[in-house]
Amino acid sequence: MALPNIFKKDVSVEVVQRVKQLTPDTIPSWGKMNVAQMLAHCNVTYEMVYEENKHPKPGFFMKLILKNVVKKIVTNETPFKKNGQTAPPFLITDIRDFEAEKNRLIQHIEKTQELGENHFENKESHSFGQLNSTEWNNMFYKHLDHHLTQFGV
Repeated sequence: MALPNIFKKDVSVEVVQRVKQLTPDTIPSWGKMNVAQMLAHCNVTYEMVYEENKHPKPGFFMKLILKNVVKKIVTNETPFKKNGQTAPPFLITDIRDFEAEKNRLIQHIEKTQELGENHFENKESHSFGQLNSTEWNNMFYKHLDHHLTQFGV
């Protein structure tokens, strides 16, 4: 079953509304991150797309593993499992500003929707090589949905 299309306005608006329901005191149903850390964690996906030099690109060997093993897990339609392993660049353990991270995430979601599917068709990803727009959608939507569900919204 296809995931909702984050590039469609109604879907991105619905996801943003879920983000806006979060408060600094929202408690997760599982996991170790607080809500501000989760928002920062979700922003990493977009930083890798929009902030070229913020995260170092994986070396040849690591990229080979990412493309051949991790890519399928991240870009398919199967939901993530609770308490799954987090890749090092996505580990957020320091204190984050809730409002700043929430606003950044909303801006990223809106920018992605405005750029649209065509912008992402066969676009090179930071870690997985070229992805088609369906793979980009699955990666964006599935990750957001997983963590918004984790925090009950």
